[in-house]
Amino acid sequence: MSGVGIIGAGAWGTAAAQLVASRGAPVWLFSDDAAVAEEINTQHTNERRLPGVALAPSLHASTNLGEVTGKARLLVLAVASTRVGEVVRALGDVTDGRHLLVHAIGAPADVPGGARRVADLVRQETSIKRIGVLAGPALARDLADRRPCAVVCASHFDEVIATSRSALETPGVLRVYGSSDLLGVEFSSGLSGAMTIAIGLSDGLGLGAGTRAVLICRAVAEATRLSTAAGARERTFAGLAGLGNLLVRVGSDRSTDYHLGTELARGKKPRETEGARAAAASRIVARRLNVRTPILDAVCAVVHEGVPVAQAAAKLGETSAEGE
Repeated sequence: MSGVGIIGAGAWGTAAAQLVASRGAPVWLFSDDAAVAEEINTQHTNERRLPGVALAPSLHASTNLGEVTGKARLLVLAVASTRVGEVVRALGDVTDGRHLLVHAIGAPADVPGGARRVADLVRQETSIKRIGVLAGPALARDLADRRPCAVVCASHFDEVIATSRSALETPGVLRVYGSSDLLGVEFSSGLSGAMTIAIGLSDGLGLGAGTRAVLICRAVAEATRLSTAAGARERTFAGLAGLGNLLVRVGSDRSTDYHLGTELARGKKPRETEGARAAAASRIVARRLNVRTPILDAVCAVVHEGVPVAQAAAKLGETSAEGE
């Protein structure tokens, strides 16, 4: 086994596969949609997920998960959190202890019985033990357009970080930093999506640059408080997975979480996004650990409980200040 297997032919998975293929490295892309796989293999495009991007002819897509895992030792899991459970269970039948796996999923796995950390789910459902997570301000379109960006790869295993860096790092395009704080990077990735919704709400209400700046600073403080209570390192959220993710999402017109916030501010109905699911899961953790999270509470009130935006914003504004 050699090369890279990307599990999930969404925008980010396709862009990551294209980046690997552009370096001449062997890469296989799994899609459970036969039409998408055929388009990638014959037309060398994925117009539904990554329109206008010409894919390398060497990028091979397959609907056979076993074919991908049989050829690739490093697996990159890049599917929606709502699909992680079924995909990981399927991986359990076609992987073994030789594989390395990193996931790029910005929310806990949405599985029966409640949300689960993706790394924990992979560890339980498969024979794969060397696991990591990728997170950071590397949007799919930026990867596809070869704009400079970066991610952090966190794992308890140096081999996972080194292999991921060797496979994915591309001079002038993608830098891959390393961290051993697996839990912290997973938490940071999810919390950044939840906090992005809050910034979108603020911007949608037209509250101005000052309010935006305060909200970003307090979001960093709140996310750090929660993640450290859960066992993460204090500095992790201030890095690429947390603050980096947050800044790129609130500064981009491609973030579904940011769009959700602005839409809710204009009176549209809530919908599910990775950030919305992460907000709900994170608030459960906050309550269990007795951590104060007024921004998460406000996001969940609007997205999941139907509280009017103005009411939630007013309540957040009444929150008493604490020491910096």
